[in-house]
Amino acid sequence: MRAGKFITFEGIDGSGKTTQIRYLADYLESLGYEILLLREPGGTKISEEIRRILLDMKNEGMEPETELFLFEAARSQLVREVIGPALERGAWVISDRFHDSTTAYQGYGRGLPLDMVHELNRRAIGDVVPDMTILIELGAEARKSRLGKRREDGQRDRLDVESEAFKQRVCDGFLAIAEEEPDRVFRIESQDNKEDTARLIREQVRRILL
Repeated sequence: MRAGKFITFEGIDGSGKTTQIRYLADYLESLGYEILLLREPGGTKISEEIRRILLDMKNEGMEPETELFLFEAARSQLVREVIGPALERGAWVISDRFHDSTTAYQGYGRGLPLDMVHELNRRAIGDVVPDMTILIELGAEARKSRLGKRREDGQRDRLDVESEAFKQRVCDGFLAIAEEEPDRVFRIESQDNKEDTARLIREQVRRILL
């Protein structure tokens, strides 16, 4: 039985996951926990190379199935090389995205068969299932505003430029996941004040504090 805890953050790009992950990490570290922060795809040398391929704007012709397999390959490497060992030694692992993103983006967003997506997710993660998933929700107008700022900063990637219809399908996918697994996935509405959002997240995380 693993000694650590595994928390994942999900949501559409621009929802503020990165900021809230930092807030939560600071909070847990203040309580004395060892914290490991990760992002998907990435976290290992191999996974970061796959990330570069997946997000490169030059790869706009990538097929949905190719995209799916690459995400799962990066995840499989991360789970076995980093996440599993960290949990075994008692660390708290916080990841910016995990298997739910694949279900939402490649399943609901791209329209790939959900049975296939679920099976590949299971093969990639094995028994390393998150103890808790924080789904940060952001309205369409706020999402457009935040992504607009990313464009101005030159931070766009291949998924940022997808259509609004695609992004709405992804949001619907995340909601479907939350409805299917309410004991694991907790919906948090992004607040105007980042500290208010962080407070709501801490209230949920206290459920699994030792």
